[in-house]
Amino acid sequence: MSGYQGPTRVFSGIQPSGGMHLGNYLGAIRKFVDLQHEYDCHFCVVNMHAITVWQDPQKLLEQTMHIAAAYLAAGVDPEKAVVFHQSGVRAHAELAWILNCVARIGWVNRMTQFKDKAGKDAERASVGLYTYPVLMAADILAYKATHVPVGEDQKQHLELARDVAAKFNHDYDKPDFFPQPEPLIKGQFGETGARIMSLRDGTMKMSKSNPSENSCIYLTDDTDLIAKKIKKAKSDPEPLPTETGGLEDRPEAKNLVGIYATLSGKSVAEVLSEFGGQGFGVFKPALAELVVEKISPISAEMRRLEGDPAFLQGILRKGAERASEVTEPILKEVKETVGYLV
Repeated sequence: MSGYQGPTRVFSGIQPSGGMHLGNYLGAIRKFVDLQHEYDCHFCVVNMHAITVWQDPQKLLEQTMHIAAAYLAAGVDPEKAVVFHQSGVRAHAELAWILNCVARIGWVNRMTQFKDKAGKDAERASVGLYTYPVLMAADILAYKATHVPVGEDQKQHLELARDVAAKFNHDYDKPDFFPQPEPLIKGQFGETGARIMSLRDGTMKMSKSNPSENSCIYLTDDTDLIAKKIKKAKSDPEPLPTETGGLEDRPEAKNLVGIYATLSGKSVAEVLSEFGGQGFGVFKPALAELVVEKISPISAEMRRLEGDPAFLQGILRKGAERASEVTEPILKEVKETVGYLV
């Protein structure tokens, strides 16, 4: 963070573009719950990022409420952490324009996610999709966030945020104005997280975009559906190994054991000491029981919360007001720095 002397602040967000699944929970939301007790946390529903590809307006609004419900149902306390919608805080858009003028085209051209998402239709993709990483930098720097929980697919975007922060500081001779945001690494602050893979292909990340409905366990799935999906999860004919090294080259087994370990709070080695030598006919029912035990209360609470959209909207609006209290002074100083009349 160079010589930055400001407070330690955590920022993260989830895009409202599909149902929340087990991977979102174990890889991100559960981490949010842990972090809120120790740090100044701002957790956003990044609905501005969502419209980089076309969204049905009504579905976008519903999905925004869905993410908010997932945060709250999983245990994020809006009195401790700031929970809000990105579009409700003007600093995201205003700072994004200024940072668009700081970022270099060559930097953005190196971002692989645009190439992955746009594919062969890059000429028809929105400009917003291309500049998505700069908006992400604005999301982070609008709060002078010092730490960002990110997945593997977002690390490159965080590097861009660091580059943009450094160039702004250099160009305007304010060496410590923006911090150099750091990725939150598992164990760095005692938090837990996991990379959860598809139930149909252990080499692919669990994703709502997978065409197989059995590849994801959604946080709103009922007990029977959870058990059915785990029963149908791809595995192999070999019994589970007794040591962790035996999971190498067995991606599906590694994934299922990892899910069990993460949900139970045990190490992979401890899980294998319990189930090693046994087949998936024994392990899968135990896994299904554990997933149901941990996820069912969240599912029930999400359904209750989504039944009261006015309540969720109130939480988001109040959160946006609190978030703006942080961003407005920062945005004002940025504007003054670049020479805007404030």
